[in-house]
Amino acid sequence: MTPDDPREHDRVHGATCPHHDRGVTRRGFLGSVGAGAVAAAAGAGQAVAGAAEITDPEAMVQVALRVNGRLHRLLVEPRWNLLFVLRERMGLTGTKVGCERGECGACTILIDDRPRYACMTLAVEAEGHDITTLEGLLDGEDLGPVQQAFVDEDAYQCGYCTPGQIMAAEALLRSNAEPTVDEVRAGMSGNICRCAAYPHITNAVRRASTLRKGGSK
Repeated sequence: MTPDDPREHDRVHGATCPHHDRGVTRRGFLGSVGAGAVAAAAGAGQAVAGAAEITDPEAMVQVALRVNGRLHRLLVEPRWNLLFVLRERMGLTGTKVGCERGECGACTILIDDRPRYACMTLAVEAEGHDITTLEGLLDGEDLGPVQQAFVDEDAYQCGYCTPGQIMAAEALLRSNAEPTVDEVRAGMSGNICRCAAYPHITNAVRRASTLRKGGSK
C-alpha cells in the first residue's frame, strides 16, 4: 500500500481528518484559493475605478481670491498652483516662474503678510487669505519703499530674481521694522540670486527700513 493511497490516509489520520470529511483535495484547495484571489482583485479594481470616477483633477471649482486688496472670483482646477493662476489667469506677471519646486524664491508672494512660494501653494489653499504680489507694493504709479530701495542700491543684475527678493524683503520689514544685518541675511535666505548681488540686496533692505519710516537716507 503506497503513502498516497486513501486507505493508508484513513488508517493514519482516522475518520476525523477534516480534509477527508469535506472531500477537499489538494487540487480543489488550490483552485478555491486562486478563485478567491481573482475575486478580491476584481473587487479592488472596481473600488479604484469608482474612486477615479468621483475625483476629477480637471474639474473646475470656483474660488474667491483677495489679491492686492481686491476680491477676484475665478474658476480653477484644484491642481493649479497660485503661480499659474496669478500669471496666466489674472495677468499679474510680476511674480516670476523660476525653479517651480520651492528652491529659488523667484515666485515669492505674501499670504497674510508672510512670504510664500507661489509655485508650492495651490490656488484653492489661498482662498480666504490676503495675497500680496509685487504689483500690490506700488503707490499708485510710484514705487513702494522696498522697490525704490532696490533701485537706489543697485540691488540686482539680471533682475529675474528681483521681484521675489523684494517680496521677501517686504515680508521681513512687516515683521521686523529695523532688522540687523544678520537678521536681513536670515530673512532673505530663502531667495537665490544667481548673479550674487547679495551685499547690494542687504543694503537695499536696510535702506528700505529707513524709507518705510519716512527717512531719506
